[in-house]
Amino acid sequence: MATTTAMATAAPKYWSGGKSPYNVEYGKLMMWLFLMSDAFTFGALLIAYGTTRFSANGWPNPNEVFNKYPGGANAPLVFVSIMTFILIISSVTMVLAVQAGQQMNRKKVAFNLVLTILGGVAFLSCQAWEWTTLKLNEHAWWGHNPFLNSNGTVGHQDFTNFFFTITGFHGFHVFSGVIINIVMLIMTLTGFFDRRGHYLMIEKAGLYWHFVDLVWVFVFTCFYLI
Repeated sequence: MATTTAMATAAPKYWSGGKSPYNVEYGKLMMWLFLMSDAFTFGALLIAYGTTRFSANGWPNPNEVFNKYPGGANAPLVFVSIMTFILIISSVTMVLAVQAGQQMNRKKVAFNLVLTILGGVAFLSCQAWEWTTLKLNEHAWWGHNPFLNSNGTVGHQDFTNFFFTITGFHGFHVFSGVIINIVMLIMTLTGFFDRRGHYLMIEKAGLYWHFVDLVWVFVFTCFYLI
């Protein structure tokens, strides 16, 4: 009985300071759990897309669908490659922001967060242009697929349904990441983290941003390459 009482008394102390039983900062553990659940959602959407695509008799050729860029056309993968490059670079600047935070260097954290935010805004701007072009020029939207299958048959309607749903869901994550990074930037500039004595929140924001970048690799592969 005495042992049980001692364990019960010691339990709250074990969690003090925001530490988990696995010696991981509590907020970071919660971020990992959130990202795992989000990964299941993206995974389910991409699996549904792959199942539908490979069970269909035909599917539009991405080289013919995504062959436009501002001011020109007939350049497959050029524009989306630029989008991908922008997102990858923003992930690099996020890493630099986290490293600067570990060094308690407020100026470098702020500088790299600004670059990360600009990268996110640039990616969203590119995606907005792509969506607008598909909607206005090609009349592609949910429930309407104007693109023929690669074998010349009528295009599968689920192509555009999946494209706008999955890329839109990812775009919402990028937008959320930009908002989070803006909040982190404001907190950095006001000296919030310096008063706390650590920049752990920047690391959590970094985990989310890297997850968004990683998901784009799968989205890019499924829609633009295969």
